[in-house]
Amino acid sequence: MGYPLVILLCVGLLHQTTRAVLMDKLADQKICGDAECSYVLSMATVLDDFISPDCRFLNLRKGQVVYVYSKLIAAEGAGVFWSGSIYSERYVDQMGVIGYFPATVVKETQRFTENTVKIQTTDMDFYCD
Repeated sequence: MGYPLVILLCVGLLHQTTRAVLMDKLADQKICGDAECSYVLSMATVLDDFISPDCRFLNLRKGQVVYVYSKLIAAEGAGVFWSGSIYSERYVDQMGVIGYFPATVVKETQRFTENTVKIQTTDMDFYCD
């Protein structure tokens, strides 16, 4: 291997760039507890395992508790998705990670607010890191 190739390889490894990916929108509007979607709407229990098809979604295991932050308003013929986060000492590796999941794989067990706002989604709602 020649020196120029080795140098090029080293520089390439040291200078890795991260590319953010804007994914397709799942919905045009969402329901939240406040304008920033920072309030928890409800708590839900996972009924069936769900394997994430891409980086927008959470991997869920049956029995986990999910805090729901927003509910997407599905377009006609589209699936119903909610966004939330898993908080549990048992699943500490996933704590604080927010992502989408099908509403059909959870059962809402407790509502924290009835006061909701309808907000337009943006491209940043479907951003993958």
